[in-house]
Amino acid sequence: MLKEWLLKRRHAFSQRAIEYGLPTPKGLLILGIAGTGKSLTAKATAKVFGVPLLKLDAGRIFAGLVGQSESNLRAVIQTAEAIAPCCLWIDEVEKGFSGTKSSNATDGGTSARVFGSFLSWMQDKNAPLFVVATANDVTQLPPEMLRKGRWDELFFVDLPNQAEREAIWEIQIGKHRRIPSEFDVVQLAKATEGLTGSEIENVFIEALYLAFDVGKEPTDLDIARVLTEFVPLSKLMAEQIAGLRNWAKGRARLATSLVAEKRGRKMVV
Repeated sequence: MLKEWLLKRRHAFSQRAIEYGLPTPKGLLILGIAGTGKSLTAKATAKVFGVPLLKLDAGRIFAGLVGQSESNLRAVIQTAEAIAPCCLWIDEVEKGFSGTKSSNATDGGTSARVFGSFLSWMQDKNAPLFVVATANDVTQLPPEMLRKGRWDELFFVDLPNQAEREAIWEIQIGKHRRIPSEFDVVQLAKATEGLTGSEIENVFIEALYLAFDVGKEPTDLDIARVLTEFVPLSKLMAEQIAGLRNWAKGRARLATSLVAEKRGRKMVV
């Protein structure tokens, strides 16, 4: 769904779109579980649009001198608009703008003013600049950032389904200079239900270390051994993930279609 949404807007910054009278897309807020590929999606968005990608570290905007934080934000906006058309990526936006609710008591209202200026710019900007923000903890985001009008759409990225895990295994095996066809990626995907993409990569890297230690190539059996001791984030933070899923229902679009899967990690080796 997210891929289709982006592809439909891949020519949004073209001259043809301007002549057609197509409104310039504002941005995208991607919510989800850590390690599920939100940052990768931001990078892919710029590639789909065929524009440069700029990364904003919101935490570095804030400075100790009076007025310096607001000045830094204006400089960032001016730089981004000068480069436009482009994508502006804000990773873990809830951390960058944290503390806005208690800003008056902690920093004299600086965080609140900077945050308000940023929201106003997003609402009123006319430059062909697409903002992609990612967030892990939606409870840290103020309501005014989530409302329609700030973003074109809100997407929720859940744990990968069976088909997505198969694709992730093929990519990770190939990335580490091994041949995917030499592994049972279908069975590996079943065995790694509940794991994020980054966790699957970590499992394969650990299997590489196991095989290297005994001077052989990694096998499905090595991966199975790693999985017996691996505790995924979906178990460590089960309550938080369940809460995030509940919040996303009716509030955000799913990044991929929902696929029902059988529970339980099983692997035949």
